[in-house]
Amino acid sequence: MDINEIIPYARNARHNKKAIPAVADSIRQFGLRGQIVLESRENPVIVTGHTRVEACKSLGWKEIPDENIAYCDGLTDDEIKAYRIADNKTGEISTWNISMLKSEVKSIGKLDMSKFGCDFKSKNLAYGAERLKTDKGYNLDIINRYDCGASGMPELPAIDCKPGDFMGFNYAKSTSSEDKKDKACHFFLDDYQFERLWNSPREYVDLLRSFAYVIAPDFSLYMDMPYPMQAWNRYRSQALAYFWLTQGITVIPLLTWSDEESYKFTFNGVPKGSTVATSTVGIQRDKNALKAFKSGLKAAIKAVQPTRLLLYGGTVDFDFGDIEVLEYKNHVTDRMANGRQR
Repeated sequence: MDINEIIPYARNARHNKKAIPAVADSIRQFGLRGQIVLESRENPVIVTGHTRVEACKSLGWKEIPDENIAYCDGLTDDEIKAYRIADNKTGEISTWNISMLKSEVKSIGKLDMSKFGCDFKSKNLAYGAERLKTDKGYNLDIINRYDCGASGMPELPAIDCKPGDFMGFNYAKSTSSEDKKDKACHFFLDDYQFERLWNSPREYVDLLRSFAYVIAPDFSLYMDMPYPMQAWNRYRSQALAYFWLTQGITVIPLLTWSDEESYKFTFNGVPKGSTVATSTVGIQRDKNALKAFKSGLKAAIKAVQPTRLLLYGGTVDFDFGDIEVLEYKNHVTDRMANGRQR
């Protein structure tokens, strides 16, 4: 079709002049792959594809191949107007997983992707360089609210697994890869021992990949913590777990809680019908802690209906019903006990 016969829509509300050079570069590099949608053969007014048409003109094209032309056959005038808007607006809803995008761009090789808007060193980005620094501080470059479910928490997929044993993250670097093959890395530790994972999430990806499984990190939910702080720690746990999934790490969801008020948010994002992990460390000698644990476990089971529970740190007197329970020893306390016996 003669490119000059294609008529731009006079009331096009989309400002696309700045995109023309990048689209032209894309067409020059890869060819015209998308379609230009016109109202009809009799009235060839553009519905979608204004930028592509202008880019082709800038490249000196005289014709658009027929296979790249489509028509709005069967649509009413109002539907054509609505489609013209919807085609542009729906694209604005999507967001990027910046970490994954950077990795993908890096893997491409010698092609210069900066001309397609992938110049991560430039200050001329959507929010500016200062915003990107802030994003990194909150790890918004690896996950943002568009990656989260309706509850606001990142959602993890269900998993069916039986780790051979648990190993604390504090032993991850000093243990050989061979010894980690069937193990799940856990974070039932003091927070200071793994806070660095949140501060530098990409730095530890390869280390975590050496485990068969990684349990979502157990950031503390102390009874005296303000609830927004507890919710923030639950978000951080789910966010890191979600990020690890994008990096090819097999993640086991975590069940954790404080008191009844925490039940409103702490199980959000944990999948139903999954293998899950929790810990009894620190509750056995404290009657109040044991009572709170049992109440929370009952609420957790009702909320997420796990098929298998990986219980770390010792058994508790509790009716688990039909749930398969696998117990894993706390090797640190075992070693300490054996040392005292000697």
